[in-house]
Amino acid sequence: MAKTRSMYVCQNCGAESVKWLGRCPSCSEWNTYVEERISKDTTRPGLVDVSRNATPKALKEIESNNEKRLDTGIGEVNRILGGGIVTGSLILIGGEPGIGKSTLALQLALGLKHLKVLYISGEESAKQVKLRADRINPENQECLILNETLLENILTQAENVKPDLIVIDSIQTLYSDTIESSPGSVSQVRECTAALLRYSKTTGIPAILIGHITKDGSIAGPKILEHIVDVVLQFEGDSNFIYRILRSAKNRYGSTSELGIFEMQGTGLVEVTNPSEILLSHRDEALSGIAISAAIDGARPFLIEIQALVSSAAYGTPQRSTTGFDTRRLNMLLAVLEKRAGFKLATKDVFLNIAGGLKITDPATDLAVIASILSSAFDSPIPNNTCFAAEVGLSGEIRPVSRLDQRIAEAKKLGMQKIFISKYNKGLDLRNEGITLVQIAKVEELVKHLFGRN
Repeated sequence: MAKTRSMYVCQNCGAESVKWLGRCPSCSEWNTYVEERISKDTTRPGLVDVSRNATPKALKEIESNNEKRLDTGIGEVNRILGGGIVTGSLILIGGEPGIGKSTLALQLALGLKHLKVLYISGEESAKQVKLRADRINPENQECLILNETLLENILTQAENVKPDLIVIDSIQTLYSDTIESSPGSVSQVRECTAALLRYSKTTGIPAILIGHITKDGSIAGPKILEHIVDVVLQFEGDSNFIYRILRSAKNRYGSTSELGIFEMQGTGLVEVTNPSEILLSHRDEALSGIAISAAIDGARPFLIEIQALVSSAAYGTPQRSTTGFDTRRLNMLLAVLEKRAGFKLATKDVFLNIAGGLKITDPATDLAVIASILSSAFDSPIPNNTCFAAEVGLSGEIRPVSRLDQRIAEAKKLGMQKIFISKYNKGLDLRNEGITLVQIAKVEELVKHLFGRN
């Protein structure tokens, strides 16, 4: 006879309580506790039991051979994962609705032509999946589609089919009979993920999970969900743009400083091998308010276009609006310009945009942001063959940035003839062929070099 107990669980953070609480003491959210009945059943039909005969081993007795990896057929995904999908790993892909998570997962499933893939669809019918598959890769018709949301049935079918890869769309639609709560609840998501992890580790079959995200951009469900899985990939982008970014937030088998850029087309996602060329506008004439930054996101350097517009505030209170850039950092840079360089921008509206729909956190973009703001304020364009790579401090000094040699190499490859950097970067060859290195120490020097003003 299975034992059943009642527990109140916060649907925001997963905190548990023996009684109902109006406000969660863990995440401070109101009215998030929901009663869930948890059944303790030791048999758990369909689940793979973890071996209880395990014994401790010395490090020298453990083989450290490289893990076997599956080639996904998509170079960007292979690079982010560290070379491919490791057997027995659990991969979680999160992103906003309509961003292309299901397209990416199905594209991965169809790309493994010589392997048996089991695609679990809990949100779409088999006909809907078929329509998308015909649009993405009509040549591969061997992928197995299963419409099921009961965890025990999914694991039973996996035992019968014995696939090389399992794709689940999505983890929030699965539920287990051992827990008396609705699909998508904290307990169901946690239990289903843990069961899939046990299955993957004991059988060596990797699994890809698709997860929804909340309003604040985090993956829905308890935070422990991200701790359970081996790899967490964030799929980002703006539905108004065709470009998507796949970012590694956690990776037990590779680097977490990797990202890949894709272009959404009618036939699916197409990897972008040289993002700098597509992120820069090709203009016939120079325009004010535009500066190019040599940025690094993850391990890849690329050039991005920063657009700024400075105008008089029409309603008394100036506006500060950014797209793809931190608004608080913009306010800090404006304060530095006013305090250290003497530019009065307190009565001006300032709008900042990162072209291409990207979100940039690299501090090396500070100098390009200031350059674009000054260019718009003076209505004086910056030459198209000039770029920037430096951080700006609160005292107005131009601070050095890391991996400057990679930024310079990327700028040279894209035809840049001049790059503004910090005077305090050491070990650089100032006679770098093909590009001029302009070293500055203060914000005032940038104004003098670009616009000839003191």
